[in-house]
Amino acid sequence: MKTIARHIFDHAMRESSMSAAFQRHVSFERGVLRICDDLYDLNAYSRVFVIAIGKAAHSMVDALHQQTGQRFEGILASPVQPEFHVRGFRYFHGGHPLPNGDSIRAGAAILKSLSTLNESSLVIYLISGGASACAEKPIDEEISLDDLIQTYRALVLSGARIGEINSIRKHLSAIKGGRLAQAAYPAQQVSILISDVPDNAPDALASGPTMPDSSTIGDCNSVVTKYSLLQEFPASVRELFERHVLEETLKSDDPAFIRARWWTVLSNSNLLEAAKKEAERQGFATFIDNSCDDWDYRKAADYLLDRIRKLRQANERVCLLSGGEITVRVTDGGIGGRNQQFALYCADKIVGDDICVLSAGSDGIDGNSDSAGAIVDGATAKRAKARGLDLENHLASFNAYPLFEALNDSIVIGPTGNNLRDIRILLTG
Repeated sequence: MKTIARHIFDHAMRESSMSAAFQRHVSFERGVLRICDDLYDLNAYSRVFVIAIGKAAHSMVDALHQQTGQRFEGILASPVQPEFHVRGFRYFHGGHPLPNGDSIRAGAAILKSLSTLNESSLVIYLISGGASACAEKPIDEEISLDDLIQTYRALVLSGARIGEINSIRKHLSAIKGGRLAQAAYPAQQVSILISDVPDNAPDALASGPTMPDSSTIGDCNSVVTKYSLLQEFPASVRELFERHVLEETLKSDDPAFIRARWWTVLSNSNLLEAAKKEAERQGFATFIDNSCDDWDYRKAADYLLDRIRKLRQANERVCLLSGGEITVRVTDGGIGGRNQQFALYCADKIVGDDICVLSAGSDGIDGNSDSAGAIVDGATAKRAKARGLDLENHLASFNAYPLFEALNDSIVIGPTGNNLRDIRILLTG
């Protein structure tokens, strides 16, 4: 079953490729660019400028050029090193999950470029997951890069859901929460999105730099209180909360959005549907259950294992698919990520059982490791013990990666140039 689970994962990744998505949704003919249902006559604009940010930035620029045959100018910021540079683009190697110096330089360059545009300009944003950290500019000049890194680290390790994290990121940023759209106004603007957020919360992608923000200052205060974050923040950030001087982000009635459009061309649902079709072709009764999105990894694992055990009572072979991201509150400094932590916890719960669990990130990187995730079954715990590996110790110290590497159960695919959230594949039968 481990072989089948890996096959389903690999198939889903191939079927959810960037090139396929752009072939479906983007085309260019006789000077007219089609993006989903919108048409843009490029001859009508004095300038067309592209801003690509996120883990899939390189792939998106390449796909845009391949699909249109055009060569645009612009700025590209990504935590992924490119295989080559496209002429006409300025490149920034931003950080992830924490910002770095290039993240700040990218944010400044983007804002400066947008300020030169006017109503006869067209901005094409290519946005994917990971953009929150790889392009940034603090809203307050008192917030240094070190302060920003400390703030991001506190948020990432807090156990907060991604929407909660982003609500604070947006309100501390000069480019998030719709502020890029504000900087580009009155230019025509269109965003092409490769989404690593829930389908019903598109403004969470990259902390929503080009669209209205649904979160508020009140939400930020609630998150800070809920996760006791205030004392984890540096003084420059803490004071903004204590003095109640956070600036509100842009809402749907802001003039910046009058000439702005947004289109999601690829998301986690595409990944899950591709996996579902292949699992059914393999003879599994297949179910998709995303109810545990943003749950703690232990609660999510317990829920999904219970669900598949109930499903197999009525089906000979069962595949249970789950998308989205679970949360892990890290209290120790091991090597791993949320997918490996989830898989390792499952390994302890399925000892001797006829269940296989694969958990992996579509971007190819899980946490601070070079693995996308891991795969386990009912024999994993026994195999670990035979190798002298203490499963409980690796779990408690958030150090799953060395254990899976030793067992050859890591899923190592390298950075994919795509980012559609995580997928969990559970098989039995």
